[in-house]
Amino acid sequence: MSKKVLITGGAGFIGSHLTDELLEQGYDVRILDNLAPQVHGPQPQRPSYLNSEAELIVGDVRDAGKLRHALEDIDAVYHLAAMVGVGQSMYEVAEYTSVNNEGTAVLLQALIEKPVEKLVVASSMSLYGEGLYRSAAGTLVSGTDRDLAQLKARDWELHGPNGEVLVPVPTPETKLPCLASVYALSKFDQEQMCLILGKAYNIPTVALRFFNVFGTRQALSNPYTGVLAIFASRLMNNNSPCIFEDGLQQRDFVSVYDIARACRLAMETSAAAGGVFNLGSGRHYTIKEIAGGVAKVMGKEYLKPEITGKYRVGDIRNCFADISLARSVLGYDPLVTLEEGLLELVEWLDGQVAEDRVEQAQAELSARGLTV
Repeated sequence: MSKKVLITGGAGFIGSHLTDELLEQGYDVRILDNLAPQVHGPQPQRPSYLNSEAELIVGDVRDAGKLRHALEDIDAVYHLAAMVGVGQSMYEVAEYTSVNNEGTAVLLQALIEKPVEKLVVASSMSLYGEGLYRSAAGTLVSGTDRDLAQLKARDWELHGPNGEVLVPVPTPETKLPCLASVYALSKFDQEQMCLILGKAYNIPTVALRFFNVFGTRQALSNPYTGVLAIFASRLMNNNSPCIFEDGLQQRDFVSVYDIARACRLAMETSAAAGGVFNLGSGRHYTIKEIAGGVAKVMGKEYLKPEITGKYRVGDIRNCFADISLARSVLGYDPLVTLEEGLLELVEWLDGQVAEDRVEQAQAELSARGLTV
């Protein structure tokens, strides 16, 4: 008999790809998703891209009754349900805390009463804050922040004690969290609650720290989705991509197909229980490079990125993944290059409709003093 898996938030971008991955490997999949309008549109319905073999229960993870119903006959749980967005979390504090923190608590309460064989929770690279750096002397430096005076002077780089510019290096799981936004705090809370309760109640639990995931099915009209999808939305509407700071901040972009496969490996690998793993590509790019790359494959290189020279509260300068632990324990090996992923994304964009809400989102942040 095949295992039955529940994915909270499974009708979204990552969840729907994980659904495909699990179904292809012979699992039965049930999804609990509230089809939030910010992701699924003002009149949400079952997404056309969602695999027809998956069972969908429309409901909120904070609804204990609906959650208990969704957990019937379930062998393993992927907890992906969350509100996503660093900037928005800084002014929608109650909603982010309710969905992400309380939603996880409600799930764990249900799992205490009805344990499963495995729990996998989606965490985030955002909880690291700044990534790891190396000083001119060769020592590793972490936990460094940029103060307001520095940012107002448009000095974007991180500096060592003697004023030297620090060099970013891959960030491992051993780096201590440095929580720079409500979103980061909520993801750390989700991760730690799951690991603590999993250990206490003998539910093998794995936390996966996703870096910048990209691919088809991202919510193009959600201004708080992944930056690559935001750029695509701007370009589809013949607007230049907007970039904070100077565009030279570095990130790790990983294909949703690699993420979906890693999620499956986390469930299937017994040695992963109790562990925390970075999931990225192991490569890094500047945000300016990404904007230019998206414009190029869309045939809109004439729409040059707009470098705003502004700072958004909660943002960090550099962070990209050290994935050696996931390689060694999970057997994780990223297969999809950024270039391959962008070409597929452009094919998918043909026929999609994107409402560009970036300026509206930036106005929200500016009105609250969250941009400098």
